[in-house]
Amino acid sequence: MRWHFAILVAMAAFVPSSRASAQDRDVRFEITSVGDTTVNFRAGKMTWVVRSPQAIVVDPRRRDALVARLKVVSVSSTGDAMAVVTGQTGRITTDHFVVAAQPPTRWYKNTALWMGTAFGLIAGFGLGKM
Repeated sequence: MRWHFAILVAMAAFVPSSRASAQDRDVRFEITSVGDTTVNFRAGKMTWVVRSPQAIVVDPRRRDALVARLKVVSVSSTGDAMAVVTGQTGRITTDHFVVAAQPPTRWYKNTALWMGTAFGLIAGFGLGKM
């Protein structure tokens, strides 16, 4: 009877949970140059901006009003990113900022998951030998 409960708990642990919107991590980047249809900004070591589902340009003087939507095309080895403007509500300047949402990490890259798994296996093995 106890093993039914253990299986139920194990199955619940592997059910993916939905992301809460309060946990989104938006990062601001300073715009270095603006072209006709491109925007260049300094991403540094944050190469994930290429995989970001959305990137926007905001105006901090107007309470982060939306200025444009972007599609990040590339990030160079020096950390300079280039994005193409996909939609625009105003003129983009270097006074604006690019805001990109960091994509969630994959469940299998979570260190706490693997530490918990190892602890559970060791504890289970130890309890089974009793």
